[in-house]
Amino acid sequence: MKALIVEDEPQTIEAVSLIFKLRWPEIELLSTTKGSEAAPMVEKESPDVVILDLGLPDVDGMEVLKEIRAFSNVPLIIVTARDDSISQVKGLELGADDYITKPFDPGVLLVRVKSVLTHTRIPLNQATAPFTAGSLIIDFASRHVSFQGRPLDLTPTEYKLFCHLARNAGRVLSHDNILRAVWGEGYEGTDVLRACIYQLRQKLTRVGANTEIISVERGIGYKFAVPH
Repeated sequence: MKALIVEDEPQTIEAVSLIFKLRWPEIELLSTTKGSEAAPMVEKESPDVVILDLGLPDVDGMEVLKEIRAFSNVPLIIVTARDDSISQVKGLELGADDYITKPFDPGVLLVRVKSVLTHTRIPLNQATAPFTAGSLIIDFASRHVSFQGRPLDLTPTEYKLFCHLARNAGRVLSHDNILRAVWGEGYEGTDVLRACIYQLRQKLTRVGANTEIISVERGIGYKFAVPH
């Protein structure tokens, strides 16, 4: 297991490294203070997760995120001092799996990293026959989602969210239910959920699917409506 930290503050790298070494000694930590080095390191080192700051000295972190997402779906968590909702939504729309604002507890970051990593694994009891609804197919074994033969290129978090909705097709799921299932117990962040739903619906549009497959139940949550 390997994690890449892209962060220009040495004290932050030190704090994260310390908590990881204490609580997860088997993980290998790599780091860089330059945004320009991030994508090449992802390509060369193939980390299992990336922790990305936005306020980097040479390249804005959003541009780094775009560069990484152009070729990799590696789980990625933004850790930044930018606490405005516009930056948070933009980061998630560009493909980040989670967004944490500074100051933060390194222990909380560790929990979030482990939660994001579970998105890339399918327990054996979930590796069942493909889910089919009209022209929509979710192949749990290969983690492949398609509509009328056209693939949906989903991030790990988007995939887990879509699968959770599909497995509960026809049921209205509350925000809390979805947040617990996808991001873990105690997670609070409807902005994160809203951004991921928006991205899913955009990707459904690109392959010609009706965005109402995921319907908004105002004030309650979301429902997967089986397409005809």
